[in-house]
Amino acid sequence: MPRHTAELLNQLQHADGVLVSVDNVQGSGPREVGAWMAVFPQTLVNTIGGGHLEFQAITEARALLMREDNALTTRYALGPALGQCCGGVVHLKFERISAAAAPALKQRLLANGQPLALFGGGHVGRALVNVISTLPYNVQWVDSRDEIFPAQLPPNVVCEHSDPVHAAVADLPSGASVLIMSFSHAEDLDVVAACLKRQRLQGDLKFVGLIGSKTKWATFQHRLEAKGFTAEELAFITCPIGVSGITGKEPEVIAVSVAAQLLQQR
Repeated sequence: MPRHTAELLNQLQHADGVLVSVDNVQGSGPREVGAWMAVFPQTLVNTIGGGHLEFQAITEARALLMREDNALTTRYALGPALGQCCGGVVHLKFERISAAAAPALKQRLLANGQPLALFGGGHVGRALVNVISTLPYNVQWVDSRDEIFPAQLPPNVVCEHSDPVHAAVADLPSGASVLIMSFSHAEDLDVVAACLKRQRLQGDLKFVGLIGSKTKWATFQHRLEAKGFTAEELAFITCPIGVSGITGKEPEVIAVSVAAQLLQQR
């Protein structure tokens, strides 16, 4: 689960809080509908955009904790009175939350996470996990090698040892995005082929990206065409991956570039 969700659930074991969520936005606002912040007596988790709007929301949430009310919705105009010039109107929903509500709250917040399958536990894979763990994704990290994964993992990352590695493609959730960066070109090819077969049968993968050069992809295309895949099917694969204009090859640079490309697909 995403880091902020895990932090919220942990805080609920110690104290009741108030979940503040963006219920409606008219015009410009600092965050989108569904964005949330949890307010506890001494701590905060996540953000609804900062600024005076968030300050007012924190004050209202802590006042709610002192009253008997369980929920309310408040309208905020983002103008001179709040010292913000967004010009829009934001409706915030305030809900009292407790440890008893944790299971339902977890399910509700996790529903906003995009499923992502990452094939490969090498340098780029590790760097990408560090970046993705801060974003709204639920990551399934797959590798065929034993003991490749780090001992400490972000809360929204689940590891899977799969040998052969491409067998994991069949069980990916519908709507998943896939990133392929294994230690072996042979494994990469097998995973790409498995994704193409699934896309042919089910058509439910959101994005499939393969790390590598244009030369690598040209070689893969010839081999995949020999396996019976059409040019139209192959066009679904993105290779190379990452946003254009970023040329650095350090794992961390590649990770940021690929994460940005994923966010463009949301």
